[in-house]
Amino acid sequence: MIVRKLEQKEHRQTRELWEKVFAEDTKAFLDYYYFIKTRDNEIYVIEEDRKIRSMLHLNPYLVQIEDRQFPCHYIIAVATEENYRGRGYMRTLLCRALEEMYRRKEPFTFLMPAAEAIYTPYDFRFVYRQNIGETKGNDGHLQAEIKEAELFDAADMAAFFNQYFRDKYQICAVRDEAYYQTMILEQKSENGGVCLIKEADKIRGMFAYAREERLDIREPLYLPEWESEFLKAVAMFRGKEEKSAVLYACSDLFTAKKKPVIMARILHLEELLKAMKVQSGETICCSFAVIDPILVKNSRVWKIQSEKGQDSLSVAETEDSEGVLPIGALTSFLFGYKTLEEVKEEDGVILTPHLEIELGKIKQLCRIYLNEIV
Repeated sequence: MIVRKLEQKEHRQTRELWEKVFAEDTKAFLDYYYFIKTRDNEIYVIEEDRKIRSMLHLNPYLVQIEDRQFPCHYIIAVATEENYRGRGYMRTLLCRALEEMYRRKEPFTFLMPAAEAIYTPYDFRFVYRQNIGETKGNDGHLQAEIKEAELFDAADMAAFFNQYFRDKYQICAVRDEAYYQTMILEQKSENGGVCLIKEADKIRGMFAYAREERLDIREPLYLPEWESEFLKAVAMFRGKEEKSAVLYACSDLFTAKKKPVIMARILHLEELLKAMKVQSGETICCSFAVIDPILVKNSRVWKIQSEKGQDSLSVAETEDSEGVLPIGALTSFLFGYKTLEEVKEEDGVILTPHLEIELGKIKQLCRIYLNEIV
């Protein structure tokens, strides 16, 4: 058994395994993925009998956390050939990748799990519930210009998001020209594209769409006064046989359910804590022990504190602990997925009254917008 990170020129060698394990993916999508995404991603593999039998891909994203930006990686295509399963290959690859990302001081990694139970043993926890809804759209004469986004539109798309939507979120992938160029190509590989709603050559709204078995719309973003034009655009895109379009990451107005879709795993805890903020008008000073059985350098007693009038955290090691937080429970709390009351019920969590008060002053990272697919 050989465990290694492939060189970029070797990345295409994993396509055969992808096609075996993820047979539902189309040739058009895989052509896109292996032409675009494997240019700058990392692929860890296990070779057995002189062939790749297991793999894990790390796709790079620049991620905004509060007012800082960090290189992070999205985990995808964790796969093992059927006859080689049950040998611990996934654990080997996952731990290798986690250790490498920790070494680079990446604050966290994230993925969209096939099943939650696969990743909880590695201390991944859900952090993001995605709004999902449906709409038929509205019939009517469009006042706006509706056009398909082309690669040269990507800079304007990034400017639109960053001007009107970026400040709504504490965590999201950095949206620049390259990000939206990749999105356009990805959507086209799934029999779709990105629709722009424009007036006087200015973007007033946009949404990604794909049509395979149905019309799926992802990230419908538009200025409030242009909602009616968005709905008319949906009606225009919807086929005569389609009763409605499914909306992903939509506004609360259209939301029928909030589905847990993204799990995260804290990597370099110190870097993550340094990026976080204190609630307005508060100062914090406390210490707690963290238990991390995989990234053992996180298993220390940490002291966090802030200065009066400042919202940033300073982080240091100490010896005196006021409580204990396993890394998985800490993830659920820091990302705002669970309250302290809920976290207290988890195995291994110990919180003194003072520690509970102090942790409550942290501004949890609950405004998350992570809708990446690959």
